[in-house]
Amino acid sequence: MNIDRWNEWDDIKRIQADINKGNSIAINGLSDSQRHHLVYSVISKTWEKAVYVAANDLQARKAYRNLHRLFKEGVFYFSPREKMLYDVEAKSNEQAYQRIECLNRLISGDYTVIVFSCESLLDLYTPAEEFQKNFLSFRMGECMEPELVISKLTDMGYVREQQVEGRGQFAVRGGIIDIFPIQLQKPVRIELFDVEVVSIRVFEPDSQRSVARLERADIYPAREFLITKENAKGISERVKRELKGVMGSIQDKSLAESLKTKLSEYIDKLENAEYFPGIDKFIPYFYKKAHDIFEYINPQAVVLVEDISRLKQRLSNVIEEHNRQCEIFFEKGMLFPGSFTMYFEPEELPLRIKKHQVIHLNSLDESETLTRVKSKYSIRGQNLESYHGQFPRMKKDVSEWIDKGFIVTVLSASEQRQAGLKKLFEDNGIRVLSDYPEGDIPCVVIKQGTLEEGFIYPGIKWVVACESDVGEGKKRKVSPQFKESRKIDVFTDLKVGDYVVHQTHGIGLYVGIESLVVEGIKKEYLKIEYRDGGILYIPTTQVDLIQKYIGIEGKTPKISKMGGTEWAKEKKKVKESLKQLAMELIRLEAERNSRKGFEFSPDKVWQKQFEEMFEWEETNDQLRCTEEIKRDMESPKIMDRLLCGDVGYGKTEVALRAVFKAVMDGKQVAFLVPTTVLASQHFETFKKRFGQFPVTVDMLSRFRTDSEQRRIIRELKTGRIDVIIGTHKLFNKEVRFKDLGLLVIDEEQRFGVEHKEKIKSLYPEVDILTLSATPIPRTLHMSLTGIRDISTIEEPPEHRYPVQNYVLEYREDVIEDAVIRELAREGQIFYLFNRVRGIQAKASRLQEMFPQAKVGYAHGQMSERQLEKIILAFINREFDILVCTTIIESG
Repeated sequence: MNIDRWNEWDDIKRIQADINKGNSIAINGLSDSQRHHLVYSVISKTWEKAVYVAANDLQARKAYRNLHRLFKEGVFYFSPREKMLYDVEAKSNEQAYQRIECLNRLISGDYTVIVFSCESLLDLYTPAEEFQKNFLSFRMGECMEPELVISKLTDMGYVREQQVEGRGQFAVRGGIIDIFPIQLQKPVRIELFDVEVVSIRVFEPDSQRSVARLERADIYPAREFLITKENAKGISERVKRELKGVMGSIQDKSLAESLKTKLSEYIDKLENAEYFPGIDKFIPYFYKKAHDIFEYINPQAVVLVEDISRLKQRLSNVIEEHNRQCEIFFEKGMLFPGSFTMYFEPEELPLRIKKHQVIHLNSLDESETLTRVKSKYSIRGQNLESYHGQFPRMKKDVSEWIDKGFIVTVLSASEQRQAGLKKLFEDNGIRVLSDYPEGDIPCVVIKQGTLEEGFIYPGIKWVVACESDVGEGKKRKVSPQFKESRKIDVFTDLKVGDYVVHQTHGIGLYVGIESLVVEGIKKEYLKIEYRDGGILYIPTTQVDLIQKYIGIEGKTPKISKMGGTEWAKEKKKVKESLKQLAMELIRLEAERNSRKGFEFSPDKVWQKQFEEMFEWEETNDQLRCTEEIKRDMESPKIMDRLLCGDVGYGKTEVALRAVFKAVMDGKQVAFLVPTTVLASQHFETFKKRFGQFPVTVDMLSRFRTDSEQRRIIRELKTGRIDVIIGTHKLFNKEVRFKDLGLLVIDEEQRFGVEHKEKIKSLYPEVDILTLSATPIPRTLHMSLTGIRDISTIEEPPEHRYPVQNYVLEYREDVIEDAVIRELAREGQIFYLFNRVRGIQAKASRLQEMFPQAKVGYAHGQMSERQLEKIILAFINREFDILVCTTIIESG
């Protein structure tokens, strides 16, 4: 991205000279985008590798996004390690895997910039020399003892399973070793003939089928800190010495005994080289001396550090918060004093960083620096305000800048968008060039590139603006370093107390798993209770005979009686009803297929403008699905398409584009949603997205008064309303459209078949688009069998970072710690309590624990109006904590 006009600035020439000499310097007066641009355009000309240290994790993520846009490749984000002082039964490992990949890149030099949050500089690390030993490589024709490979994988933190399904697992079957390396998207299969590697293949974890052959496979360690037979003794001995010293200093005998009992269990596991929940708190005992991140960073790499005062304050807060947590757990006999030393002291940082060339990049005129600096520079610049799509304001400022002799650089993401911007400026009488002119000729220059914010440098009469400043830009997509792992289908949904449905015996209550000896063989059975004391035992190998009962929350189903004809009669009755419904569905589908639908015209100019105004960069899946839907709409066939995608993957934006296309051809659109809350949220979204176009949007729900509802119904008949968003009220017999062209059904699984088919029967020639994250079986079956077309969005949106999940026993101190941290960052908390009975008492208890927070509760037995009021209050941040049942699943 060549947007360089720095050479005209004497300060920049002096900065460049200082950097060339290897001097540490400070550059003050920079905004976020300015310092990221400076790193790319000036500093990077003199070095090959850099480490960028941000003042906090939020700033680190922002730096990663901007630097990734500028450098295109070689930029990586190193997430901070989360310290778990309490025992966690299970947790997701995506962040740990990402850190391990970055550590490997630091050692191998396979990077341009790695972005850190400042607290990562205080973390303890495995010695770099030791880390390099914990890799495993397979090459075709090499000889490897299978038992040694298994032992090595175990030492590297891989878990042995029957079949690999996720990263960090391996499986062995004879001479075949399946491994899912943490840095790869698919597992590898190593085939040995005796001890010789005769085949290395990549395979699909779902089908177990090979998809590619390799000559070599590298396996990264699955943990940052490894416990092996070689180091286990040393670790346990250090812990024992600590325990002995602590026991003599604790006055409270009960506390001392509690600590001894708990830690004795840990010591046994450490001696046996076992990983266990809570092993993180023993990290300070893994090595005799502490090792820092600078062991991994090449001494020739430059260290870029932003906002020293904010950085120091953040480090101070991190240590203070860590010590507070340690004191709480130590007082409860759950922690050693050694856990207080999981960080280096911030005061040690200047000593550890001094061997590197350090460039300080500050927003203000900082007097503080981490190291001695040769020179301090002040670059006077300022952020460019965003015009939010108001081009007349932008035009006025650009004209004034040009009159004052400025050159204005506008960054655009693609050639197509550059052409659109060029035309926009030229139509408004502003000269546009594709490159900088010779001499200081004031003009607008459009260059390819992206940044989050624009800025102004008065000293060299230079403005850098982004499409987002102009108002037509997007926040660009940054490729994630890790893609989301596939979901693993296992029978884990069933809990004690759930209702289940057996094919033969009907609805029963699941009460748990029991071991029974039958004909001399001990097996595990699922125990199901029925009415009048009936008990059914089902072998765990036959779980396919039952399904979890799915009904309305808060409504208790009638339990069946084993034996007799009751369940058979109920099934027969349902089958008859389904048969009648199926015949009606077949008739409706046949009628729709026999008719010719409306052929929408190709995209008009406004369609392209509307899509360009989307704030974010579309994913490839969103673009593909949009094209599939448009193709259906432009064909004579009546559209009946299912758009399937996870929550937050952008289904609504795809639907909005279809809605706009229909309106551009003079058709009305009905957007059907299951709840009034969702209707209100969509209504606000639609008004915002359609705000700059002559599209009339309205909403029909209980949030409208009777007189408003009557007006809306009149205007639908006359065609004054283009798009109507509504709940079940759209099924009202009084609701009629002048020219309905498209029906969009959001969260279709929340509607009954009769509701959806009723509107089809009223408007048999209307195109239908169904949106769902979890389509009901009938809809999914129709899609998979070709009766209904399906489009899927599987690619997550940009900047979607891995969600960390933890499983541990219930403890109020852990909940208190998690909630306090979330409230401290001004976040909100869903507290899932899936029992209506007792939910109010739980909310009261949380209010006692957190008097500074506002606590509310919600469940499915509330009236719809009451539930809507509470959910809207939570959305509007009137509550900090919402205690709720699984009602929150309903989008």
